[in-house]
Amino acid sequence: MTADETPLTGPPPAEVPLSDAPLVRVIAQVRFPLVASVEKRDFMAPFQEAIRAEYPVLRPEQNRSIIFGQQGVMDSSDNTIWRFHDARGVWRVTLAPDFLALETGLYTNRDDFLDRLNRVLEALVAYVDPKVIDRLGVRYIDRVTGKHLGDLPRLVRPEVCGVLSTPLASHARHSISETVFVLPDNAGQVLTRWGLVPAQGTVDPAAVDAIDEPSWLLDIDAFQTETRALDVEAAVQQARGFAERIYSVFRWAVTDEFLRRYGGQP
Repeated sequence: MTADETPLTGPPPAEVPLSDAPLVRVIAQVRFPLVASVEKRDFMAPFQEAIRAEYPVLRPEQNRSIIFGQQGVMDSSDNTIWRFHDARGVWRVTLAPDFLALETGLYTNRDDFLDRLNRVLEALVAYVDPKVIDRLGVRYIDRVTGKHLGDLPRLVRPEVCGVLSTPLASHARHSISETVFVLPDNAGQVLTRWGLVPAQGTVDPAAVDAIDEPSWLLDIDAFQTETRALDVEAAVQQARGFAERIYSVFRWAVTDEFLRRYGGQP
């Protein structure tokens, strides 16, 4: 991609498989108006049966929401989030009263991910039946660690490396850049976050685990916040478009040396 080209338009570049990809998390999520019955085991059980062959492990979580006002705590409530895992614990489906998410730390390819998304959305329509969705998003998170961190100016383009390509890099402990791009033709938005986080640091505890060493993150989230009918085929097609746009931004951000370093052949 030349300096004058933008990753926000046009077809995505051809994929370069990375045998040792630094991709640590891929997430797809649909948000919908509250379906309070999801809290009930009897209501949720048919959804579980529909996906149990792929995600046999159910680990419910209890969350508490607290609303503060001028007089202190005004209201609090407990809610159940249902988390379904595959047998190896590398894939997870989360069902909450207002969202469904699919995520993995062992991503193999785009088609496999979207096929899985299609199946869980079909189960959502069949057994939860939210009539509309308010948001659809896809997110890819890469993490550079260890010896590669010192070579960062060779791995990503200067605009992305920023201060970490200067003599100040040795003194930097935390440096994050965040930008929201609007896609043409009302196709959605892309939130990019990249930069250095210290050991035990994270930009999002729900999606990025803290680790025992400094790391550099490339976090790209493509989404659309528009209330519309939930159509599985259309949702998966839009998710594919978002995944392709994210890959375009990824390829714009990294160099050929990055691809080679992680097992690719550009």
